[in-house]
Amino acid sequence: QVQLVESGGGLVQPGGSLRLSCAASGFTFSRYTMRWYRQAPGKERELVATMTATAGSTNYADSVKGRFTISRDNAKNTVTLQMNSLKPEDTAIYYCNAVQYWGNYWGQGTQVTVSS
Repeated sequence: QVQLVESGGGLVQPGGSLRLSCAASGFTFSRYTMRWYRQAPGKERELVATMTATAGSTNYADSVKGRFTISRDNAKNTVTLQMNSLKPEDTAIYYCNAVQYWGNYWGQGTQVTVSS
């Protein structure tokens, strides 16, 4: 059974940091490109960060570049999103996604709220 379980969300003040984690199981994690998406109330889901399976190349949305860092541990089947210098506009539900030609899996999401 495929599972992606996010954790680490919460309430943080502007300028603060959070570290999101996603634990994967039920598929060959190392062969999948891993992504973090987010969806704010009333907005479409937005791709935030990507890390490829083999080369480990990364890509970020312009809105988070320089503040967020995606990383993965193929031995532990986990992907993380380190979020620094958080802004109120980063408030959203953050979703972990695993994608390949033959599969596309989603986690249930974790809420991140940036507010004073």
